[in-house]
Amino acid sequence: MIPLSIPVIRGNEWKYVKECLDTGWVSSVGKFVELFEERICEFTGAKYAVACMNGTAALQVALRIAGVEAGDEVIVPTMTFIATANSVRYLDAEPVFMDCDEYYNIDPSKVLRFLDEETELADGACRNRTTGRRIAAILPVHVFGSAVDFDKLLPACRDRGIKVIEDAAESMGSRYSEGTMAGRHTGTVGEMGCYSFNGNKIITTGGGGMLVTDNEEYASKARYLTTQAKDDPLRYVHHEVGYNYRMTNVQAAMGVAQLEMLEEYCAIKKRNYDSYVKAVHEIPGLTIAGVPSYCRSNYWFYNLQIDKDVYGRDRDTLLADLADKGIQTRPIWDLVHLQRPYKDFSAYEIENAPSLWEKTLSLPCSVDLTKEQVAEVVAALRTGENAG
Repeated sequence: MIPLSIPVIRGNEWKYVKECLDTGWVSSVGKFVELFEERICEFTGAKYAVACMNGTAALQVALRIAGVEAGDEVIVPTMTFIATANSVRYLDAEPVFMDCDEYYNIDPSKVLRFLDEETELADGACRNRTTGRRIAAILPVHVFGSAVDFDKLLPACRDRGIKVIEDAAESMGSRYSEGTMAGRHTGTVGEMGCYSFNGNKIITTGGGGMLVTDNEEYASKARYLTTQAKDDPLRYVHHEVGYNYRMTNVQAAMGVAQLEMLEEYCAIKKRNYDSYVKAVHEIPGLTIAGVPSYCRSNYWFYNLQIDKDVYGRDRDTLLADLADKGIQTRPIWDLVHLQRPYKDFSAYEIENAPSLWEKTLSLPCSVDLTKEQVAEVVAALRTGENAG
């Protein structure tokens, strides 16, 4: 089988993890936790980093630090993994779902229209005119490694006092190449950014996440909350409800090794992406989704877009045909605003996301994907084209 996305272990992972095992430093205390935080700061340019047990935990903590409270509203995209919305609900806040643009990211034009037409400044806060609730934050997601278009979105949110928390779970290594954000890494633009190191990400710690920020107070609070809010660790005194959300030293050791390989991995992903684009372009009815011109993407996932009327097969038929040939693919996530836990929450002008969802299939994209495997996938795409 050609898998969809699996981790690659080719650096110093065994060496660093063995050091943890040999010294007994395997829990949430040890030199690699702090070293991983330092290396993330060096790589991304963020001033502070706090290692967490996973990306979802980082999001929850970031929202809490940003002041999101029960009954507040948080703007989130419908085109994302459900963890984005879940992190809002963990705080008893309510998501307001937004449509996506052509790159699968939150649509800035619709967010701006929503803010202009559906909100007002009242009692020192941006409030939803219909519900009266405070809009405390926005959670843009850099979907599949493509950076969100922040040039207009960021000033509009800050003018209204809306905190910007970046869900950069999929975009470690992506950065802006044009515009006012040029040179900035995804995750370092808003008040806080959150990365994921799940097993299918471009670099992994098996699980794990990271919160980054330039705000020293936020970083200190995040470190406090993720270690059970200890006010006196010796006597176990706690003045707040905290979380057991700290990354382990073993995970961090693996993260340090993986981060050492990240630039090489991004280059490999770009090369395989270009190979897919060139080959698939020759097949009528199929295209590989593009990336924004203002973004140097990490090319985490490669997304095939299918015009079923031209190609002759729809997404699900193609998925099954490829599976029969030992090629693992995946439809993108069901839209969050249509999922059972969220169908009763607000959704604003969701028009583009359904069509993108229907025609998109994610292709094998592991870092160790070979030229021969890319050719095998493309050959399978050619088989039966125009079958309808």
